[in-house]
Amino acid sequence: MKIRAFVDGSIYSQSVCDHAAWAAGRLQAELELMHVLGRREAASVPSDLSGALALGARTTLLQELSELDEQRAKLAQKRGRAILEDAAGMAHLSGADKVTTKLRHGDVLETLEALEAETDMFVIGKRGEAADFAKLHLGSNLERVVRAATKPVFVASRAFKPIEKVLVAFDGSVNSLKAVDAMSRSALYAGLQIKLLMVGDKTTENEKRIEDARATLSGGSIAAEAEIVEGHVEAVIAERVEQEGINLLVMGTHGHSRIRSLIIGSTTTEMLRSCKIPVMLYR
Repeated sequence: MKIRAFVDGSIYSQSVCDHAAWAAGRLQAELELMHVLGRREAASVPSDLSGALALGARTTLLQELSELDEQRAKLAQKRGRAILEDAAGMAHLSGADKVTTKLRHGDVLETLEALEAETDMFVIGKRGEAADFAKLHLGSNLERVVRAATKPVFVASRAFKPIEKVLVAFDGSVNSLKAVDAMSRSALYAGLQIKLLMVGDKTTENEKRIEDARATLSGGSIAAEAEIVEGHVEAVIAERVEQEGINLLVMGTHGHSRIRSLIIGSTTTEMLRSCKIPVMLYR
């Protein structure tokens, strides 16, 4: 198996490395840490800022600008390699054995699409280096990755804490069924305390859905509790996470919602914004 984790020098990079190392250890997977240099960081082509200067002065200025842009691109690459070197050290300290690094140019989404076929899981921080740390702001790269990825995406919280209790936000949708099926076949969840939570009416149909989900987990030797609770989805999940000391939330990226977000499922967006624990997303 192969896990790929995005690091960018933000305060979330430590947590990304810790969570990625934890997952790699449980899955006996290779871990590749990636830093993506944007085109502007890697570019060495100067902008024409010469205006109406005389020919000689303009030529000199363009040469200086070219040299400065080249230096800036080289510094960006050096910084990227330093970030990866530090991240690899963090991952090793967190217990990861097979760690490689990759410096790529372009765009995070392009990187994901190019490598997704060879990847079993992506790990990314909730916010990135350029994110506005205003309350409830999500990093733009996270939204784009979650929207595009077909492989599981592990969204690291700000700090790593040992993962023992897992809450599965189950709504009977195709994506939540895929999440349960994937969990039943993954060593990631072996030995952890798992709880299936459906927020909705306690109907016969819902009871059957959640019992079927529990049976799927049981078929993979994963014991799980199951509960149906009435109320507002986001509020109930947030309350259970807090009250029961949940360490990891598992959910599908889209669920049953009459009006779906253009980015990702509205409930998913809300939980990513408000949750202080890592979130595993399945699509």
